[in-house]
Amino acid sequence: MNTKIRKIAGWILAGLLLALYIYTASGKFINPAQLNGMGLAKWRVIIALGEITSALLFFFPRTNIIGTLLLSAYMGGAIIIHMSHGYSIMLPVVVLFLVWANGFIRNPEFFVKFAQ
Repeated sequence: MNTKIRKIAGWILAGLLLALYIYTASGKFINPAQLNGMGLAKWRVIIALGEITSALLFFFPRTNIIGTLLLSAYMGGAIIIHMSHGYSIMLPVVVLFLVWANGFIRNPEFFVKFAQ
C-alpha cells in the first residue's frame, strides 16, 4: 500500500475510533444507569477515564502502540462483560478488529517483529 494512502487511512480510522470512544465514554458520565445492568455503575468514572486516556494514546503516533495495547485490553474486558451478561459480543469484536487493523496500518513494523 502506498505510504501516503496508508497514512491518510490510518488517520481517518484513528479519528473515527477516537470519536467512538469519546462518545461512549461521555455516555458513561451522562447516563450512570447505562452500567447498572452490568453491576459496574460504581466504576463508571474510572472506566470512562481509562477509555478516554487509552483512546487518546491510541490516536497520537508516538503513543499509538501503547494505546493499541490498552484498547485491546479494554475491548477484551468489554467482550467478557458482554458474554457474562448475555449481550451480543459482535460490536466489541468488530471495534477490537478495527483497533488492530489501525495498529497494523499505522505501525506495520511492530507486527512484523512479532511474526518472525
